[in-house]
Amino acid sequence: MINGVINVYKESGMTSFDVVRKIKKIAATGKVGHTGTLDPMATGVLPICIGKATKLVDYIMGDYKVYRAEMKLGLKSDTLDSEGKILSEKPVSCNEEQIRKEFEKFIGEIVQVPPMYSALKVNGKRLYELAREGKEVHRDGRTITIYNIDIESIEIPYVRFKVKCSKGTYIRTLIDDIGEGLGTGAIMTSLERVESGEAFNISNSYTLGEIENSIEDKIISIEDSLKKYPEKRFTKEAKKLLVNGVKIGNPRLIGNVKEGILYRVYVEDLFIGLGLKDSIGFKIEKLFL
Repeated sequence: MINGVINVYKESGMTSFDVVRKIKKIAATGKVGHTGTLDPMATGVLPICIGKATKLVDYIMGDYKVYRAEMKLGLKSDTLDSEGKILSEKPVSCNEEQIRKEFEKFIGEIVQVPPMYSALKVNGKRLYELAREGKEVHRDGRTITIYNIDIESIEIPYVRFKVKCSKGTYIRTLIDDIGEGLGTGAIMTSLERVESGEAFNISNSYTLGEIENSIEDKIISIEDSLKKYPEKRFTKEAKKLLVNGVKIGNPRLIGNVKEGILYRVYVEDLFIGLGLKDSIGFKIEKLFL
């Protein structure tokens, strides 16, 4: 049984669910989950959790993402990208300085309205299914964070940039909003996810073709997938308490542990899970034994 994470490089034309189905077949298990949907046209890093590592999905999904994208000014489409129906076309009169200033407005905490062509569910139905039926429903805005944007090139009407953002960010929506601010409209013409948190990037990713004949040697262990969290080691006397979900309040055991920080927990050299301390004590939040 495989337990760990495989960092798939998703190629264009596939859905994230297509990747999951293929990994299920290759790994010969039904216990597989992806860590954040990529549009079919998008490429890049898509960590897939297998076996016990499916407990990691929320932790990996919750981490920051880095994308490389290209946009084209002067167009609007129903899907906000180049694969949709073009709704309008305008001449592009803005200059490079105006473009850079508009990008700067989106750095920090912003509110985004998810696009209709997305996998979010409303009343049990995915938004893109409703959109294909010609329906548009209300979507609440969500607060996301754009940590930084690096504009790599401006060759009007095309702009290429790299963005580091929080989970739940739609780059198509970011591009559409920038296009609106410039008064020209804009669509996404390409998107590549280059990082998903500290543990997963292009350099340690594999295409499905590379994975097909040898998956075991490409697995990242559960422990290595969580290297961003500091470690806390306990002696054998604490193992039973930790494994049974008992909250430890003894200052002798947890005196150097900070509140509100998630730790990789070890009993001597054995990794057992993730733990958290509150005002009362320390306990395991997610057990991997």
